[in-house]
Amino acid sequence: MKKIARAIQWVQNHPGLFICPVCGDQDLRVEASSLVCAAGHRTDFNKHGFLYFLQGKSNDEYDRSMLTERRRLLEAGLFMPMVEAVANQLPVGSQTILDVGTGEGTPLLQLVKLRKEDDTLVGFDISKAGIQLATQLDFGGFFCVADLRHLPFNAGAFSAVIEFFSPSDYREFDRVLAPNATLIKVIPNSGYLAELRHLLYGKTGRHAEYDNQPVVDLFMHHYPGAKQVPVRYQFPLPSELRRAMVEMSPLHWGKEARPIAELDLGQLTHVTVDVTVLVGEKRS
Repeated sequence: MKKIARAIQWVQNHPGLFICPVCGDQDLRVEASSLVCAAGHRTDFNKHGFLYFLQGKSNDEYDRSMLTERRRLLEAGLFMPMVEAVANQLPVGSQTILDVGTGEGTPLLQLVKLRKEDDTLVGFDISKAGIQLATQLDFGGFFCVADLRHLPFNAGAFSAVIEFFSPSDYREFDRVLAPNATLIKVIPNSGYLAELRHLLYGKTGRHAEYDNQPVVDLFMHHYPGAKQVPVRYQFPLPSELRRAMVEMSPLHWGKEARPIAELDLGQLTHVTVDVTVLVGEKRS
């Protein structure tokens, strides 16, 4: 079965999940290779097997090359302990899970393999390049291109929303979350990728550390009593992955970032992964 046929079948098997991105209509039907609302607005299935919900051009700031290098690192295990921490915070039993800013999809695939549950899984990103890569994965869920400020999903459709380093729109999250559903947000702490930051910017100055306290405070404001689960470990970098480590991170985009020569990469023998897993519950 071609990817587009599988995508159409998946959507038909999960009625009531999506809404029209133009008018919000919940009464959608599949016509040929489009999802159509009662007013006639059409959302086309891409030949790669996903729905494109944006009304304009996607943001491909994270291009295919960068996302491919990211996949190499993630498949090598860069995020695995934090993915395990997220898995441990999800309820037991089948869930309907939305992955915000899924990128090229590897963390969501790793989560699937850890949970071993009959979950309904949807990942979305504003990057078309990322979603095209995600559809290459051996994955039983669904991917789409969408904007987190205007989620194309029905109210109360999800029992869990997860996000790894993605921006948030808590009003939209609360809309698509069912009562008493779970929201899990992974944020970097001050030590996150410190070795890479120091290689690019030195050990002093505004790039030397992160301060995510405002992000924590905003999350706690929306979800009082939320848990904060620290996760910290070192990930060894073999020589063949060191350049990929530089290329996968937007840290090297900064105007003050110094060029990294091959000789410099000899210093990048490992990176520190230092994050907090924030776990909140939508109030009923």
